Amino acid sequence: MTDGEDSSPALPAAGRRPVVAVDCNGADLGPGEVAAGAALAARRGTRVLLFGPAGELGELPDGVEVDDSPVSIAKAPDPVRAVRTTPQASIVKAARAVADGRADALVCAGGTGAALAACTFNIKRAPGIYRPALALPLPIPNSPVTLLDVGANAEARREHLVQFAFMGAAFASSVLGVERPRVGLLSNGQESGRGNALVLDTHAVLSERTGSAAGAFEFVGNVEGDDIVANRADVVVTDGFTGNIALKLIEGVSQTMMRAIRDVASSSPRGKLGGLLLRGALGGFRAQIDPETPGGAYLLGLRRLGVVPHGRFTRRGFAQAILRAEVGADEDVVAVTQRALAAADALKRSPVSAQAVSLPQR
Repeated sequence: MTDGEDSSPALPAAGRRPVVAVDCNGADLGPGEVAAGAALAARRGTRVLLFGPAGELGELPDGVEVDDSPVSIAKAPDPVRAVRTTPQASIVKAARAVADGRADALVCAGGTGAALAACTFNIKRAPGIYRPALALPLPIPNSPVTLLDVGANAEARREHLVQFAFMGAAFASSVLGVERPRVGLLSNGQESGRGNALVLDTHAVLSERTGSAAGAFEFVGNVEGDDIVANRADVVVTDGFTGNIALKLIEGVSQTMMRAIRDVASSSPRGKLGGLLLRGALGGFRAQIDPETPGGAYLLGLRRLGVVPHGRFTRRGFAQAILRAEVGADEDVVAVTQRALAAADALKRSPVSAQAVSLPQR
């Protein structure tokens, strides 16, 4: 995928490999870049079903099937209405392919709002799930942490955050290989008595229910903003409004720091010499904090796994998203999540009713 260390996820065992449906429309670099990422994944054995303008996808290797779908609603101002009124849109067709069993997981290169609406209406929520959540593995050196929700639900209730904790732990265990993840609740203080009413109520429930779900995860209590990057938890849970702000802050600081390092390294002859001496180490550091490595945000709480890469990704990032979607489908993260929620008595008991789709902040 790139020169140097291979950071791709472990591939599924021999047998029937999952099929990943990919919406190619909406990426900043165009559908061809997404297709190039699919080609990289296919050369590793992944089976891919592409939805996009066939004439713009280029030559593709075996293992990639194309559904000519030029219509895009990635930039639609009202994603819910666009999904409902544009059945021929690429994201709608891709989500329907997953719902119908033609594919096992979804990767959407376009807008998050359209992806969330298309998945909610077609793939639908898993039984007993209140709200889907967007989970993002943050590329933090030596201590990767999954943050959720990062934008699917601007407002949340206690029962939503409780489910997010189990979703995030199941994802970290099944897809990222974290054994018995440590889960923290984002707050303004580590003490159990700190936080708003939502945090206090959720803390009490998680403290009680994790005891009856031994082995699912370790609840480490409240974590503060600096704890996200301090290896105190493997999964950090919050509402989508707070999570999206935290995510943008982390991304902004990371990008600013890398620009500052480049500026210093090129500001003088001595800086350039130091930059040459540190090139190898800095290259490894840059790879660790590369936002393309995790593959994007993961839409959890559906009947099948969805992955939403950032629209600015290159082919490497899209390939990572496809490969990790395949691993998630092969490890059946949905079933793992359902079992953990059932063991903790955290599933919604009343019949799932139609609810308005909550648009993401991202």
